[in-house]
Amino acid sequence: MFQQTLGSRVDFDGVGVHSGLPVQLSLLPAEAHTGIVFHLFDKCDLLHEIKAISANAALMDLSTVVGDPRGAHVATIEHLMAALYAMGIDNVVVQIDAHETPIMDGCAAAFIAAIRESGIISQAARRRFLRVLKPVTVEMNGARAEYRPHNGTRFEIEIDFDSPVIGRQTYCADLTADRFASDLSRARTFGFMKDVERLWAAGYALGSSLDNSVVIGDDGRIINPDGLRYTDEFVRHKALDAVGDQALAGARVLGCYRSYRGGHKLNALALQALLADHRAYEIVEMPSRLVDPVRHAPLVAVAAPAYGPQTL
Repeated sequence: MFQQTLGSRVDFDGVGVHSGLPVQLSLLPAEAHTGIVFHLFDKCDLLHEIKAISANAALMDLSTVVGDPRGAHVATIEHLMAALYAMGIDNVVVQIDAHETPIMDGCAAAFIAAIRESGIISQAARRRFLRVLKPVTVEMNGARAEYRPHNGTRFEIEIDFDSPVIGRQTYCADLTADRFASDLSRARTFGFMKDVERLWAAGYALGSSLDNSVVIGDDGRIINPDGLRYTDEFVRHKALDAVGDQALAGARVLGCYRSYRGGHKLNALALQALLADHRAYEIVEMPSRLVDPVRHAPLVAVAAPAYGPQTL
C-alpha cells in the first residue's frame, strides 16, 4: 500500500554483456516519489540523470535502454529493473559509471539477493497503481502482445523458436516477490552460437560468456557444461525480461500482460500503446476494491507517442 525503498546502499562490480567493459553500479535509498533514477557518473562527476520510465526508453531489440542511444544512456537495465519491480522497490537512485549495467551471471538473482540483504523500508507516501481497464494489443512481424484487465499483476509469456532445445514454451503466473525469486530470477539470457560473429561485428555481446549466458551450439545442443537451471529456462528468462520492461510504466500495473514471440521492442511498444490510450487505464491507490480511483490522472513523464493502441 505504501512506497518502499532500500534499507541501505548496495554495490555491484561486473562487466557489460554487450560492451564487455567494466562497470561499477550502486543502489542508493531514495525519498518517496523519486522513482527509479539512473545517475550516470564519470569518476566523481555526475554527468546525466535519467529516469527509468517509458518516455525515456529507446526501442531496441537486444536490451532495454533509457536515454539517447547515441548520447547519454544506460543499456541492459531489464534484469535490475525486474528485481526492483518484483521486490516492490519504488524509489532508488542507481549510480553507474558506464553506459550499461553489469550482466552479473545473466539473470536477476544477484540483484534479488542484494535487495534482500539490504532490507526494504516502507515510506509514508502511498503507492500508485495503474489498473488496466480494457484490452490493448500490438502486433509486429508475427509477434503479438496484449494488456488485459486482471485483479493483480500477471504475466503470460509464450515463445516459439525453430530450435529443438527450445521449441514452444509458456510461462503463466501472477507476480509476487517470492514467485519471482523462485521461478524467474535465476533464468539466464540466452543466444545461439551461429549469431555470435554477427553480433561481435555489430559491437554486441562482447562481454558474453558461458558464465553469464546460455549458449546453443550449431548442433542444437546446450554448450554450458552445467546445462539449464530450469527445464524451460528460455521462456522464464523472457518472462523476467517482460517484468523488467513493464517496470518502466511509472506505476505498478494491475493487469495481465500476455505476449507471443515477444522481446524488448514489443514489450516497449505494448506499454507505450497502453499509456497512449487514456481510456485503457486508471490510476488508483488501492490494489483491490479500488477506492477513490483517479481516472485519467497523468503519470508524470510517462507520455507515449499518440498512435492508436490497436495498430503499428
